[in-house]
Amino acid sequence: MVVQYKCPCCGADMKFDSNTGKLLCESCGYTSDIDTMKRNEEGNTTSSEEYSNSTHNTSYDSKVNQYVCNNCGAVLITEPDTTATSCNFCGAPVVLADRLSGEFSPYYIIPFQISKAQAQEAFKKWCKNGRLTPKGFMTADRIKSMTGLYVPFWLYDLHSNGELNAACTRVRTYEQGDYIVTETQHYNVYRSADLTYLKIPVDASEKMNDGLMDKLEPFDYSNLKPFNMPYLAGYIAEKYNYTDKDLFPRVQNRVADYAEAYLRSSIAGYSSVNVFNKRIHINPKNAFYTLLPVWLVSYDYQDSEHVFAMNGETGKIVGRPPLSKGKIASWFGGITVASFIIIKIIALLMGGGLL
Repeated sequence: MVVQYKCPCCGADMKFDSNTGKLLCESCGYTSDIDTMKRNEEGNTTSSEEYSNSTHNTSYDSKVNQYVCNNCGAVLITEPDTTATSCNFCGAPVVLADRLSGEFSPYYIIPFQISKAQAQEAFKKWCKNGRLTPKGFMTADRIKSMTGLYVPFWLYDLHSNGELNAACTRVRTYEQGDYIVTETQHYNVYRSADLTYLKIPVDASEKMNDGLMDKLEPFDYSNLKPFNMPYLAGYIAEKYNYTDKDLFPRVQNRVADYAEAYLRSSIAGYSSVNVFNKRIHINPKNAFYTLLPVWLVSYDYQDSEHVFAMNGETGKIVGRPPLSKGKIASWFGGITVASFIIIKIIALLMGGGLL
């Protein structure tokens, strides 16, 4: 089922506007609250149920499905994962409601807080700060595409119980007559902690680079809202490829590292710390299927395409731009020359001479 949001004044398509948090008709300027649109479209929307720790079935038809645009009648050919897109012929934003039902109905969403124009400006500004990027890399017309995408995530609530044992020492050195005495005291240190972690995000799309998605954190969960389909209007959205059970080992390792770091940080005031035993148990409490906003930027440079990601809520940008070998050489050369000058000045001040 294809859902499109029409302006009640002029009949044009409406899109979600990140500046106002409402649906906007770009034709006549009419706006509508999401809650109002939700009530008007109640028959076309699906409500999500609170997640419980039960197994989800993620099997679905892997064939390409066809939908028809309500505006122009063109066939919308989409991949099985796509839940929101736009018509390739008339550009109308469409939501594929039947792909957002059952286990694929998100529980939460963080709507876009940054518009496309703001994202483009922020990206150009970020690029100009790259001191080691090649000259000409920052040309504005090199932006090939900028796509607003709701990426599927699981937000995990977890409880950890951990303990560790460490052999620690305190070393004290002092003078005693004509001797320098080194005194070493040995300690057997034990630490334990019960910790709760809320809403740890893990992306659930096989298309997304996990490293990029992890670096987009943190998200501001004060903007987290119950899922409503109108938030998707005008953006691309996809459903998850991996269940919360599939991704639990990944979040388990991540939280185990957090818990171990916390325990280690509680051991202070020692000259050396050698952990010889640790036990950390992670217990999942909840996992919420959530859509989080990401701007994907495709950038052309010297016949190569570079992909960057921007947090669609906070504006944080991640990615690896190309580096200029010449600028790197000049940078290290400058450091070498500066270091040489500093050493010579110190030598002169200490009574030495310049060579």
